Amino acid sequence: MSGALEQLQTALVTALDAHPVLAEELIGIFDGPPARIAFPYISIGDGSVTDWSTKTAPGREIRIGLTLWDDGERATRLHQLMGHVEDAVEALPRDLPGWRVASCVFLRTFVARNPAGAWAGVVDYRFRLLSTI
Repeated sequence: MSGALEQLQTALVTALDAHPVLAEELIGIFDGPPARIAFPYISIGDGSVTDWSTKTAPGREIRIGLTLWDDGERATRLHQLMGHVEDAVEALPRDLPGWRVASCVFLRTFVARNPAGAWAGVVDYRFRLLSTI
């Protein structure tokens, strides 16, 4: 049953890649911050997975953060791109291989700046998936 996280991460990458603004603006989407790459880009967190089974179906609750990295002078572009990230996640298909997304709930966003210069904008979500197998 550990496949829920992998299926969700794959669907997130596909949805983010398919979004027209993000596809145009981002350098890439990565599992974690890559070494020495141009900005802006997204790194997808590992996610925390807990049981969300029902009496009739195995299930998983996954909390995952999408971090948008940018090196702009101000966070204006970062905030705009974070809005597009939310749009892409909300458009995520509900049927994934072996799983059904029962709920996709926006939790929070926050922006922080590294004193060395890069901005990090985090968009956190909670997904609840039920097995279809």
